Amino acid sequence: MSHGAPHNGKNSHGKSHGGNSDHFDLHAAARRIITAAGFEPDTNDAMRQQLDRLTAPAPIDSSVKDMRGQPWSSIDNDESRDLDQVELAERLPDGSIRLVVGIADVDVLVPKGSPIDEHAYVNCTSVYTGVEVFPMLPEKLSTGITSLNENEDRLAIAIETVVNAQGDVISFDVYRAAVRNKAKLAYDEVGAWLGGEAPPQKVAGNKILTEQLKLQHEASQRLKAERIRNGALEFETIEATPISKNGKIVDLKVVQKNHARDLIEDFMIASNSAIAKFLEAKGRSGIRRVVREPERWGRIVELAGRYGDTLPAEPDSLALAQFLIRRRQADPDRFPDLSVAIVKLMGPGIYALDLPGKDPGGHFGLATHDYSHATAPNRRYADLVTQRLVKATLNNSPPPYSNDDLAAIAQRCTEREDAENKVERSVRKTIAALMLSDRIGESFDAIVTGANEKGTFVRMIHPSAEGMVVSNHQGFDVGDKVRVKLVGADPYKGYIDFEGQGKR
Repeated sequence: MSHGAPHNGKNSHGKSHGGNSDHFDLHAAARRIITAAGFEPDTNDAMRQQLDRLTAPAPIDSSVKDMRGQPWSSIDNDESRDLDQVELAERLPDGSIRLVVGIADVDVLVPKGSPIDEHAYVNCTSVYTGVEVFPMLPEKLSTGITSLNENEDRLAIAIETVVNAQGDVISFDVYRAAVRNKAKLAYDEVGAWLGGEAPPQKVAGNKILTEQLKLQHEASQRLKAERIRNGALEFETIEATPISKNGKIVDLKVVQKNHARDLIEDFMIASNSAIAKFLEAKGRSGIRRVVREPERWGRIVELAGRYGDTLPAEPDSLALAQFLIRRRQADPDRFPDLSVAIVKLMGPGIYALDLPGKDPGGHFGLATHDYSHATAPNRRYADLVTQRLVKATLNNSPPPYSNDDLAAIAQRCTEREDAENKVERSVRKTIAALMLSDRIGESFDAIVTGANEKGTFVRMIHPSAEGMVVSNHQGFDVGDKVRVKLVGADPYKGYIDFEGQGKR
């Protein structure tokens, strides 16, 4: 894990800057951090000329399946405007559920090799800093004419999966379609309703939408149950989102999982798997999303032993999944801490060239060997490339990329995703340092999230902020629960420094 700029290991970051300072510009800081990481946040002249020619969504023609009359809906974050997918479900006579996920056809307005496409390749991903969004595609596209906005006609790639009562996907299909999002919904309100609370305003009194969401929820539960039986890992990580009040960041709020987030996650996993299988079945190369066996399985085994549990000596996703289920049931309040530790010990995911008949590796966390990224072409370049591969396959056209091209794109997307994660961490640290700079000398409970040659890092429980332990960290390792004292917080450098006070 990176601590931002080179660190001297001493508590010499200079003057503290008050958490309520009116002089610190978080937007300027976010831009500095993203630019230093090699991202290009601004459009160039060639892109602007291409944008000027794009005045409307792609026209709907008779060659695509017209599904605009179907009760599509989307579920995303409250503030999301770059909508990549819409969902639809239908119960079949044998009790199976047909799930259709419509993915925004971005390629139709952003051709391969165009100025906007070349700029998207430079960045490879949208970056969500919590202060500002730096989109992979210009907002005129990503939140406008390529976004699946409510009550607007759009072209899409439809990914259809049929899931039976046991949770098995018994068939899949991929085709081009015209869609119309009938309801833009948000995770928190739909999740609360599926958990037994009052329905969202758009759902209340809408019988068709109510039945749709309940059927989608049933399909997602089937899919999840089957994945868990196969050894998929269920985490509850501590992902902090900045909370603003009167234009100032006042807290870092942890995003909680709920039924709606699970529903979309389950649908995206099923759809991304279907795309990988579709390209494989057609003898086409692609880009696979791979999470290899955990880099530090021995440490995971050691952590399990602390809880009186035993894991096999060799990596085993099913055994790890069952251990996590037991820990969630035994101690739900501290399960997120364990999740953070296991996620860190598993190591990062990568993109890899997927050749027909060759296995580039599976996704250890999802317990699947067939997994692509295809469901977010407004936000991720790998998904846009995969969309072009799928469309060429549907048209029986030659592949738009050579295998060497795909290998290079996979490597670039992996590198930029790592850079994105570091940017988002750095901005969160800057925000946290701003909030904590008047709390120097206070002690906090924390969990060790990194321990390597770069240093020892911990995440505070509340607020959910990460920093470096610059002294008294001997014996600290990933997953340890520790007590630390805040000894430095500098938002200008994004530093939060702690002194170790022992294990808890």
